[in-house]
Amino acid sequence: MKAVETLTASHYRSRLIDHLRAHGGEVAVGGLRVLLAKEFGFCYGVERAIDLAYAARDHFPPPTRIFLLGEIIHNPEVNDQLQAMGIGRLAPRPSEEDLARITVDDVVIIPAFGTEVAIRRKLEEKGCILVDTTCGDVMSVWKRVRQYSRDGVTSIIHGKAQHEETKATTSQASVHGTGHYLVVYDLAETDAVCDYIRRGGDKQAFLERFRGAHSPGFDPDQHLVAVGVSNQTTMLRGETEEVQRRIRQAMVDRYGAAALTEHFRSFDTICGATQERQDALRQLLRQPMDLLIVVGGYNSSNTSHLAEMGEKVLPTYFIKNAAKMVSAKCIRHWNQHEKREVETRDWLPDRPLTIGITAGASCPNNLIEDAIRRLFALRGISLDHVVPLSGAET
Repeated sequence: MKAVETLTASHYRSRLIDHLRAHGGEVAVGGLRVLLAKEFGFCYGVERAIDLAYAARDHFPPPTRIFLLGEIIHNPEVNDQLQAMGIGRLAPRPSEEDLARITVDDVVIIPAFGTEVAIRRKLEEKGCILVDTTCGDVMSVWKRVRQYSRDGVTSIIHGKAQHEETKATTSQASVHGTGHYLVVYDLAETDAVCDYIRRGGDKQAFLERFRGAHSPGFDPDQHLVAVGVSNQTTMLRGETEEVQRRIRQAMVDRYGAAALTEHFRSFDTICGATQERQDALRQLLRQPMDLLIVVGGYNSSNTSHLAEMGEKVLPTYFIKNAAKMVSAKCIRHWNQHEKREVETRDWLPDRPLTIGITAGASCPNNLIEDAIRRLFALRGISLDHVVPLSGAET
């Protein structure tokens, strides 16, 4: 790990960001003021995953083949960098044809959000070397879900059913062969579950609504009698707490407060870094600002929630890199509601502006620096007098 620290720093560190952190997280020049959230960018789990991937390449040089299971984190620049280092890519759920290519001499990297139990078992059967970068916070959720399964309690998971982390977590729920799970995405789906707990209903309609988000053989009449709530670690904490509160109340309404422990369990399994970034953005949004820039991969769950928070308060642009700020007249950004990149015109008015900026836990500091420099460059302002252009040397 020590051998690769210099290399990872050269790829992802930013002297400008280090400078701004040390000087109040603010830079103002020529009528443009940029405010950084107090907490943003890489978390410990992401840094560890990247370091392990770099260390794997260093420890197993060519001709040893190294494959990454899906993406190490949800950031395209980081994943492209690993590919440039000669690390191949497997699908998150490799086909039998892909698995047939893996030999005992190969190395397979498991990403930060983990992998499904069945996939890991298949890789172990191949006898290849596994480098497991799964985040400790994710594994804490798995521990809770496995306990639910052992106790005959259904896991209700607040998350995105098709997200790699949630898929890995649901596989843990049925690892003992008898466990069941149900994934709820939002409060509307939570209310549907609560209604069924209280009153029952049309079983087939319920199963159809949650198609692809429940365990095989799931029966709401049987498997909503005793439940334990957990979550994808990158969800909004307040929403997860509300999911827990509503399901708890539904159990009280159905079975009575005296019997609650027989029917309901919950644990706080929100990632600490996710919460820190949400809290920091909440604090930033209390300041008068004209707009917010959120930098990160479009498929990053924790980053998308930061953008959601911003959208409720002021114009917010979710971009994956500085190049999306095409000009002061045009910005290309991710629209989460339409699930596509869109263009907004005249987004950077020619008047004094205060702009907030934050980034998800999978976004490296060098991309945040690029975004800040681009904002000022669109006004014809260089920040080299603050910190010289660092580029690949940061």
